Amino acid sequence: MKTKLKTFFKRRGNQNQMALDLVEPGNDDENSHGKGEKVSKYLPPEVNSSMLYHDIVQIAWPSLVELILTQLASMVDMIMVGRLGPWAISAVGLTTQPKFLMMTMFIAMNVGATALVARYRGEGNRKKANTVLNQAMLLTFILSLAASIVGFIFAEPMVRFMGAADAKTLEGGTIYLKIQMVGFLFMALTSTITATLRGIGNSRTAMIYNLIANVINVIFNYLLIFGHWGFPKLGVAGASLATIIGQFVAFILAMMAVLRGDQYLHLQIKECLKPNWKYLKSIFNIGIPAMIEQLVMRTGIIIYSKTVASLGTVAFATHQICMNIQAMSFMNGQAFGVSATSLMGQSLGKKRPDMAQAYSSRTRYLGMIISLILGVVFFFFGRPIVSLYTDDPSVINQGAKILKLVALIQPFQSTQFILSGALRGAGDTKATAIITFITILLLRPGLALLCINVLHLGLEGAWLALAADQIVRSTLIVIRYRSGKWKNIKV
Repeated sequence: MKTKLKTFFKRRGNQNQMALDLVEPGNDDENSHGKGEKVSKYLPPEVNSSMLYHDIVQIAWPSLVELILTQLASMVDMIMVGRLGPWAISAVGLTTQPKFLMMTMFIAMNVGATALVARYRGEGNRKKANTVLNQAMLLTFILSLAASIVGFIFAEPMVRFMGAADAKTLEGGTIYLKIQMVGFLFMALTSTITATLRGIGNSRTAMIYNLIANVINVIFNYLLIFGHWGFPKLGVAGASLATIIGQFVAFILAMMAVLRGDQYLHLQIKECLKPNWKYLKSIFNIGIPAMIEQLVMRTGIIIYSKTVASLGTVAFATHQICMNIQAMSFMNGQAFGVSATSLMGQSLGKKRPDMAQAYSSRTRYLGMIISLILGVVFFFFGRPIVSLYTDDPSVINQGAKILKLVALIQPFQSTQFILSGALRGAGDTKATAIITFITILLLRPGLALLCINVLHLGLEGAWLALAADQIVRSTLIVIRYRSGKWKNIKV
């Protein structure tokens, strides 16, 4: 078994040659100016479009598989917990926002790590890429350790603040969150390894170890929630314990992937213990705007959700179902966004913004094709899709109408995910943070309040506000990308 794992990681560590590897490095004077929309019709003679599409798909498909399997595992997790009763679902659900807020810090720093590793990979500077990996792991260790201690100590107050309605729910949520905090460090470190691997275009390794973690999570859910095969019956605590067991296994496999010296990325424990302020500053310069963006986004979504909740139980249930369905469609943009981030960073590292534009335009094209297919499915098959969640006629009728709106915004949604990923790959996180502030914190909740409380458009009004957010955000992202300012950002 050990030999097979070594062979796997060795194979994954040797990256296949990309089209970008075949072109000569550019120089700042030749390639640092020009508008983003002026993409040359002609590629360098060494490459062709099919090679670019191959590179894009090679990075995107493992990310897509990983996202889908993670979502399915989460659904199975919730179904198993749901067998304990509604209180158990509420208990687990109430821990989501506290966990997300504590994750925001290191996830944002991971954006910086991905962009820097991609840039140095493009430069062909393996030493700098590995320095970023080591410094990012040190930073994540410190941030996640502090967050886990705070989360463990204040687990009960946080669950109570989120709205625990009774003692049983409060107790279950507190136990669940405390156990999550025990494994928080391993999950955080794994996410940083994943981010840096994606920076060099290696998304397959993360897919494998996250797939293994999800399978282990589901197995231990079965064993520990219900007490099968001689295991103790731990209920909600068992669900949380199963999650961190899976995360710990993913951590071990991820560490194996970067501790081997024959890979492009090589983690050196001694180097992790020595702060390098130059590289930490670079990570912060990209990561802090990303953190602000995520905090602003979460705040705006909370305000929006509370506004929708004022419409009543049936409307909010319909809203939650449609949000869940829409979330599945995010995976298209997110997966190709990973490709855009990695290939943008690597192209700029090689001082070839022409290649960055060529990759970005083709990534957007592929995402657009899938978004149109999803749009057709949502528009014509909305009713049967919503009926998978409920048999309530009013929920099905209203949900089907909303999914027609979801169908229409698919191309905009895909574009903003992919081009935002490209901008992050260039280190242009300040612009995306400002755009997020304008659209999610101001536009979406503001329009929702107007449509619901003034125009009395009900749930459809709330989703018109969401559609307006997606369209305006996509437009602003496209404008920023086409400005070409991302070409001159130094990291």
